[in-house]
Amino acid sequence: MKLDVLSQFSSRAIRFAAMGLMAVVLTACSGMNLFGPPKIKEEPIVPAQTLYQGALDDMDRQYYQTAITKLEKLERQHPRDPLTEKGKLMQVYANYRIGRFDEAILASDRYLALYPSSSEVPYVLWLKGTAYFAQIKDITRDQQLSRDAIDTYNLLINNYPRSEHAVDARDKLLVAYDQLAGKEMSVGRYYQGNGQYAAAINRFREVVERWQTSTHIEEALYRLTETYLLLGLTTEAKSAAAVLGHNYPASDWYKRAFELLGKQGLAPELNSGSWLAGVRA
Repeated sequence: MKLDVLSQFSSRAIRFAAMGLMAVVLTACSGMNLFGPPKIKEEPIVPAQTLYQGALDDMDRQYYQTAITKLEKLERQHPRDPLTEKGKLMQVYANYRIGRFDEAILASDRYLALYPSSSEVPYVLWLKGTAYFAQIKDITRDQQLSRDAIDTYNLLINNYPRSEHAVDARDKLLVAYDQLAGKEMSVGRYYQGNGQYAAAINRFREVVERWQTSTHIEEALYRLTETYLLLGLTTEAKSAAAVLGHNYPASDWYKRAFELLGKQGLAPELNSGSWLAGVRA
């Protein structure tokens, strides 16, 4: 009888101990969020003016990354505050200043989509175009960035021709044009060296017709003279040399073209039926 009572007491004690242990385990698991998603810690709300002024102070000290963090928080916590528009503009500039050009381009696109009538649009277009421009590689690389810069600068110039930023955009356009022309020349010389004369002529012609303000125009006209002669198209060769001499009479490229024709008893002469007659200044 006594043994039965002790046995029952021991069983109850074990069950209570097991239940207590389970409660402890569950409490611990609950604290570690093993049975549900982790609790999201709420971000303390900072006044919009405080975030904006803090970002301005950071930018004055050239702490652009910390300024971007504050501006992103301003956008996140106060999406409808008037300061948010200014903050988005500052994000474009700050990303550009630290060389995060892709982020600057994305930030400019967001700003232009949200505030297409803003007085700051010319500036944002200039920043976007210059972010492309800053990434332009040498002429042996793909020139998509040059094309993107040209498109953006032209958008700025065509829509805001009196903007102070349009002046700088025009100057940078010449460099971007030169990049594209240089790429065409590089490919054209390759084709010419491999005996692919028709393909080479197409590249040089592209430079003459599209990139007349580039520094490659004189060589392009000489290469046309040279390549037409290689194909036996003397009339076109003389026309290319004539256009070169008319526009750049003191050019070394013209002297070379003149001598090249002279070796075959030819002289520069523009054929009025040639496509080159249309590009003569």
